[in-house]
Amino acid sequence: MHVQMAKENKMGVMPVPRLVITMSFPIMVSMLVQSLYNIVDSIFVARISEEALTATSIAYSAQMLQIAVAVGTGVGANALISRCLGAKQFDRANEAATTGLLLTVLSSLIFVLWGIFGTEVFVRRFSSGETITALGTSYLHICQVYSTGLFLGTFFQRLLQATGRTFSSMLAQITGAVVNIVLDPIMIFGLFGCPEMGITGAAIATVTGQWAAAAIGLILNIVQNKEIHFVFRNLRFRRESVLAIYRVGAPTIITQACGSLMMAAMNAILIMFSSTAVAFFGVYFKLQSFLFMPMNGLGQGSLPIVGYNFGAGNSGRVRETCRTSLTIGVGIAVVGMIVFMAFPEKLLHLFAASDAMIRMGVPALRIICVSCIPASVTMIIGYVISGLGNGLVNMTGTAIRQLIVLVPFVYLFGRLGGLDLIWFAFWISELTAVIFAVICLKKAFQKLRQSA
Repeated sequence: MHVQMAKENKMGVMPVPRLVITMSFPIMVSMLVQSLYNIVDSIFVARISEEALTATSIAYSAQMLQIAVAVGTGVGANALISRCLGAKQFDRANEAATTGLLLTVLSSLIFVLWGIFGTEVFVRRFSSGETITALGTSYLHICQVYSTGLFLGTFFQRLLQATGRTFSSMLAQITGAVVNIVLDPIMIFGLFGCPEMGITGAAIATVTGQWAAAAIGLILNIVQNKEIHFVFRNLRFRRESVLAIYRVGAPTIITQACGSLMMAAMNAILIMFSSTAVAFFGVYFKLQSFLFMPMNGLGQGSLPIVGYNFGAGNSGRVRETCRTSLTIGVGIAVVGMIVFMAFPEKLLHLFAASDAMIRMGVPALRIICVSCIPASVTMIIGYVISGLGNGLVNMTGTAIRQLIVLVPFVYLFGRLGGLDLIWFAFWISELTAVIFAVICLKKAFQKLRQSA
C-alpha cells in the first residue's frame, strides 16, 4: 500500500554535507528573496518620504508577529511530519499535515480581527505624529486583514520541506517575492496606467505576493507531494497531535515573536531620541534580516534531517548535520560582517538616507555587525535541538538575544550615553546567548549518546 513511501528517504542515506546543502540551499535562496522584497519595499517607500519609511518600520513589528505564528505552526508540523516519516508512520503524518493546515487557518483569523479592529491603536502607540500614524495605519490594515495568504503560503512551503522538496518550497516563495517586487513600483508610483497609491500600494503588492505564493505552494503539494495527503473525513483535533505540533511550534512562535517584541521595544525607546532613529533601526533590521535569513534557511533545512535521523535512531548523522550546519552558518556570518564593515554608507544610501541617518547609522552598523558571528551559532544550535523535539532552547536563546538581555541594556545604555552607546548592547546579548546555546547543545548530545 505504501510501497513508494516505504522507499528510504534521502534524509536517511545521502552523505550529510551534500544533504545539508541540498536541503538548505533552496530554502536559503527563497528566504534571501523573501528578505530582498522586504528591502525593496523599504527602498521604494523611502522614495515617498522618511515619514513613510518610519511608518513601515513601526508596522513591521506587527508583520513579524504574523510571520512568527505562521512559521511556528509550520515548523511544528514540519518537525512532527518528518519524525513520523522517519519512523514509517504514514497515516499519522497525513493526520499531522491536516491538523497543521486547520491550525494555520485558525491562527490567521486572529490577525484578520486585529487588522479590522486594532490597527490604529497599535500604530499610534509608537508614532510621533499624525502623518506617521495615518501612513502606518493604512499600510498595516491591509497587511493584517489579508494575512491568511501569508499563513497558507508559509504552511505549504513547510509541508514541502518536511518531505525533502526544498526546491519546490523555494519556487513557491520566490513566486510571491517576484510578484511583490514587480508590483511595488507599479502600485506605489502609478506606472503603466495603475493609479498612484503610495504606501497603500506597497501594502497591496505585499499581500498579493503572499497569496500568489500560497497558490503555487498548494499546487506543488498536490502535484508533487505524494508522501502526504490531507485527510478531512472523520478528522478530529487529536490532543496528542496538536500538542506535538506546538511542543516545537509554540517555542518557535515565541522565538520568532521575540523579534517583533524587540522591534516594538526598540521603537518605543528610539522614538524618544528621534523618528530618524526609528527609521534607521527599521533599515538596519531589514539589512540584518538579509544576512540572517540564509542562516534561518540553513537551520530550517537541517531541522527535518535531524528529526528524520533522530526518529530513525541514527545519532551519528544527527551530530554530523550539526557540525556541517554550524560551519556554513559561521561562514555566512563572517562574509556579512565584512560587508557591513566595509560599505555601511552605501547600504544606507539605498534607502535614501538623510545626512542625519548617515551620521547615526554608519558607526551603528559597524558596531552591531560584530555580533553576527555569535548570533549564527545560537541560531543553528536552536534549530538542531528543535529537530530533536525540544524547541525550548531555540526559544530561550532567541529571547536572550532579542529581549531578556538586549532591551534592558539598550534602555540602560541609552540613559547613560545616548544613541552612541546603545548599539553595544547587541554585543552583550549575543555573547550571553551563545554561551547558553553551547551548554545546551553539549547536554543534548550527551543524552543522545546515552539513548543510542
